[in-house]
Amino acid sequence: MPETNADTRCLTARIHGRVQGVFYRAWTRETARRLGLAGWVRNRRDGSVEALWCGPRQAVEEMLRLARAGPPAAHVTRIDTTPAGAPSDDGFHIRPTV
Repeated sequence: MPETNADTRCLTARIHGRVQGVFYRAWTRETARRLGLAGWVRNRRDGSVEALWCGPRQAVEEMLRLARAGPPAAHVTRIDTTPAGAPSDDGFHIRPTV
């Protein structure tokens, strides 16, 4: 499990809009890895994408900023976030649809 401290932030994000079928999960995985974040991303059956981002506060804020645009074919209409606990494993992964 990633180490947490006062400068670490973990949050769950629910991304709405045209975010499935546009490589949003792969883009999120690559962007999160580049920023050094741990967590996961998955499609939801309601058409949204859900992600857990955990890492340095500044990197999580940057991921949230970048996620508002996403990959070129995406059209994000809204992102809802909630505080979360750290993921149970290291790295950033794509999870199955729920």
